[in-house]
Amino acid sequence: MIVISGARLIDGTGAGPREGMDVFVNDGEIVEVSPAGARPVPNGAERIDAGGMTLMPGLIDCHDHLSSFGYGLADKWGLTEPSSLRHMRIASVLEQTLHTGYTTVRDAGGLDAGFRTAVDEGLIPGPSLQVVLDVITPTGGIGDHASPSGYHHPAPPNPSLPDGVADGPDEMRHRVRQMALAGANAIKTGTTGGASSRPGLGPKDTNMRPEELAALVDEAHSIGKRVMCHALGGPGLRVAIEAGVDSIEHGTHLDEDPDLVHMMVEKNIFYIPTFSVYIYHRAQGTPHGRARSEELTQHHIRSLELAMEAGVKIVAGTDAGGWVHCNNAQEISCLAAAGMPPADALAAATSRAAECLGIEGSVGTVEKGKRADLVLVDQDPLADVSTLEKGASVRLVMKNGAVAVNRL
Repeated sequence: MIVISGARLIDGTGAGPREGMDVFVNDGEIVEVSPAGARPVPNGAERIDAGGMTLMPGLIDCHDHLSSFGYGLADKWGLTEPSSLRHMRIASVLEQTLHTGYTTVRDAGGLDAGFRTAVDEGLIPGPSLQVVLDVITPTGGIGDHASPSGYHHPAPPNPSLPDGVADGPDEMRHRVRQMALAGANAIKTGTTGGASSRPGLGPKDTNMRPEELAALVDEAHSIGKRVMCHALGGPGLRVAIEAGVDSIEHGTHLDEDPDLVHMMVEKNIFYIPTFSVYIYHRAQGTPHGRARSEELTQHHIRSLELAMEAGVKIVAGTDAGGWVHCNNAQEISCLAAAGMPPADALAAATSRAAECLGIEGSVGTVEKGKRADLVLVDQDPLADVSTLEKGASVRLVMKNGAVAVNRL
């Protein structure tokens, strides 16, 4: 047994912080949460003195790209380095991400299911993983990694990742089944372009027909898979929400169709704004990507404001893989900077994120019976959430009840 003693507790339930709390962990599970000294520490238990520090649930990123190290075509085709080196690089990112306090990450495309198994089996350290494998879209959509001339790589760089291109409702259903067979936890699609997509497929452009998306969502839900949908604005954003996807990724132009936020509440659709990635697109992206990111900035902030006012469930996800790794908490800072109260921004990366991934029964809060995914920090994140960035204030990380990082 491990007892974390005397901590200031932010339990992730929405309750205010509690001073001087003990958390008892046994066999990977939280077995008791009580005021300090209310329950004796059992003989033989390991006691961790957390006086003056803050204990929180393990952090969760619902949209990352852990295997991405660039936006160029050569990188997407796996031509920049040997696959063995790429795998070692990904393993290093997984370990460093865990060390910053992130105990669960959903990879939004590019990571195959073998990494999830490797983490689960203890072959490599890292956060618990959910994977979608690749993005399912029609020819020319964001899931089509073709060259500007329309040429496709003659062989897939990773045979563990099914091709995401599908045209027509029947092919959409087939791709969903292929992703599930290859180990996808969830299904990802996209109904619009984005900041980094090719010229001619911008944030409010779409090339996916409503009947195609309806077939994809129906097939995914029929086999118990949630659907995350890249959608920024325009008709494609409305189509995604009307189709009943489970989360909207980006949603930068929700403000231009305000009725959509109320529809999201009615349909229990989560909103993952991914502010972090646009910082990098504005500064380092392609010329058209920089222009798109500048144009959407104020729309993005207003979209978050409307979502908060309407009661949409807002979740933290960075989408920043490809630009930067291991600073997932940057998104918490972005949410707070855009007007979200710090307590809500933390919930977006803990309890709300767990709910978005369908794992709220086991993680996301510090409660009796939950899995012991815990982070101990030496600063008050409610006073300054930026102290979580890059794990700067992290002193202890526990995953599944085992200490993964100890900087005490």
